[in-house]
Amino acid sequence: MPNNFRKGDLVKLESGDQGTIENWRVHLDGAKWFFYYTITNSSGNTEVREDLISLPPELLEARIKEEEEQKKEKFRTEKYNATVVSVKSTHEDLAVFRVEPDGDKATYEPGQYTTLGLYSFESRLEGTQQEEPKPEFDTFVQRAYSISHRILDDDTGALVEAGNDDFFEFYIVLVRDNGEGNPAPGLTPRLFEMKEGSRIHIGKKAVGHYTLHHVTDSTKTIILGGTGTGEAPHMAMIAKLLSNDYKGDIVCLEVCRSSADFGYFETHKKLMKEHSNYKYIGLATRDPEVKEKVYIQDYISKGMLDDLLGYKPEPESSQWYFCGNPKMLGVPVKDKETGEESYPKPLGVIEVLEGMGHKADRGVKKPGNIHYEEYW
Repeated sequence: MPNNFRKGDLVKLESGDQGTIENWRVHLDGAKWFFYYTITNSSGNTEVREDLISLPPELLEARIKEEEEQKKEKFRTEKYNATVVSVKSTHEDLAVFRVEPDGDKATYEPGQYTTLGLYSFESRLEGTQQEEPKPEFDTFVQRAYSISHRILDDDTGALVEAGNDDFFEFYIVLVRDNGEGNPAPGLTPRLFEMKEGSRIHIGKKAVGHYTLHHVTDSTKTIILGGTGTGEAPHMAMIAKLLSNDYKGDIVCLEVCRSSADFGYFETHKKLMKEHSNYKYIGLATRDPEVKEKVYIQDYISKGMLDDLLGYKPEPESSQWYFCGNPKMLGVPVKDKETGEESYPKPLGVIEVLEGMGHKADRGVKKPGNIHYEEYW
């Protein structure tokens, strides 16, 4: 409270007098603030008086708001190290964010991720789930996101190799209340309030082993499968492969609830026209015209991928990358007592492919030809 008063303020005293603050101090006694002030009486004598003090409500409110904004700016200045340079919305719940770090940009390998973060005092998108309990004013909220890539130059349409931009690109979906009683998301409702010029925190480096370091033969077939925004790391991978004149077939499989969720669809169409070895398949599961849902594991197990390619990818001549929903992946679970592995239900791509002779990674030290990144 004392910081809301300033020298020169005309204040109202409980005694009914008014005084201008010149030499003063404020003392808290219980719940009441006492103002010690210098006043000159009608006889010209100067004396120190004590009284309860209050500011006009509108001035007090303005002072509190001003000090809160100053506090916010202090936190932002100390923590935020990047600027949002572009927000391109596919629809109200899906957008591509471009974030330019201050100073030198960290390098990354296609497929890696970094973090984005905001303070809890930043505003949340109207209509999104409210946080209960409300977080502390200066709670810092951050989350890891795979680094995406535009692939084609916005103006010329030429290939842009991953890592050659001044900004990082992120492909993000707004997390809403799904009615299952989950806690309110802390970050995406704030991210979707960001505009061009907004300040934000970005991780100082990119990390992760979900990269193309497994690909040492440019003639092998590469299959990239993702659910929703799990497509993000594959965009940077595609750019690197095509920029380096990759010879083998490259297939990008994406599954979403609606075809409206294919945020990079136009880019994929252009790539297929310009590169005969590139193929894209988007699988929408809940569009009105869809008679039978086909997920990535179905597309593979039912031979649709083989038909697309005109051949069956063999373990020794293919590399598979999958990112997204754990149910799509179906990562084997090892029994702690027996050490035996079992596949979870429902059927995932790892079980499908291992049944065909392929082998998924068992940690960094035991690589296979199936590589994966779980999104939650």
